[in-house]
Amino acid sequence: MSMTETDATSAYNVTADELRSFIERFERLEAEKQEIADQQKEVMAEAKGRGYDTKVMRKVIALRKRDKDDIAEEEAVLEMYKEALGMA
Repeated sequence: MSMTETDATSAYNVTADELRSFIERFERLEAEKQEIADQQKEVMAEAKGRGYDTKVMRKVIALRKRDKDDIAEEEAVLEMYKEALGMA
C-alpha cells in the first residue's frame, strides 16, 4: 500500500468513526425523546384518571409557551369574529 492509500484509508476510518459517533449520539437522543414522550403520556393518563380534561390541559400548556400579547391579540380577534357571527 502506498502512502497515499494509507492516508486515505486512515482518513476514511476517522471519518467512519466520527460518523458512527454522530449517529449513535442521535440514536441515544431519539431514545431519550421517546422516554420523555412516554413519561408525558403517563402524566396525562394520571391527570385524566383524576378527572382533569387533558385536551384543555394541552391547550393551557400551549398557551403558556406563547407570548402574552400574541394571546391577547388572538383572543380579541376571536371575540370580534364570534360577535360578527352572533356567537357572543
